[in-house]
Amino acid sequence: MLSKRVIPCLDVRDGQLTKGVKFMGNVDIGDPVETARRYYEEGADEIVFYDITASAEGRGIFLEVVERVAENIFIPFSVGGGISSISDMRAVLLAGAEKISVNSAAVINPRLISEGAEAFGSQAIVVGMDVKRTQAGEQIPSGYEIVIQGGRKPTGIDAVEWAARCERLGAGELCVNSIDADGTREGYELTLTRAITEAVRVPVIASGGAGTPGHMLDALTKGRASAALIASIVHYGEYSIRGIKDFLRAHGCKVRPIY
Repeated sequence: MLSKRVIPCLDVRDGQLTKGVKFMGNVDIGDPVETARRYYEEGADEIVFYDITASAEGRGIFLEVVERVAENIFIPFSVGGGISSISDMRAVLLAGAEKISVNSAAVINPRLISEGAEAFGSQAIVVGMDVKRTQAGEQIPSGYEIVIQGGRKPTGIDAVEWAARCERLGAGELCVNSIDADGTREGYELTLTRAITEAVRVPVIASGGAGTPGHMLDALTKGRASAALIASIVHYGEYSIRGIKDFLRAHGCKVRPIY
């Protein structure tokens, strides 16, 4: 049985760590480089970095922040936001990231996934999926819709069907973020998570809604996710990475040890 991963997420706006609720009302809360270093030292398995306004603002990612984070941590590091070409991917990898996360640009141009996988390997390509509940129907049979541009633009694309297509195109991993649960600390969207994990064979990261280690346990067991993304519960000091891993281990969930 593979170990489940605990992955802190750093949402960055204008070079500062920020956090909102349901993609709105973001407040700056710290320095992303210092925070990434602290999570690495506490035992995080990976770090995810999102430049949350890059796509909406039509600009590239802040590479200098990526470089500074990469200099301070020695665990896998995934970067997303404003990546819309192979040259963008190459620049992020050369800045020190191990993985590239594509989201809005991949929906607009799905070939970006296959071209990225061919150029850098599937293991380097993560597709981020921002998902919102909607009325189930012929076009969106699952009742979950892909939304792009930082949650601003509905697409009419069914999330489960998109996940399966991303796998076929060569994505090595999917990060499924529920906009409805994001920042609420009321638990992950388990129905969504389970629907995606049952539709694909690649690892799925559950994202959006963690308020307690118990929520993470649910996502990793009931939702069958390979990893759980966390933000608020560690950003505000309510829980530590070590404490979370101790809880998961005590409840029979295999996690990597902290040395």
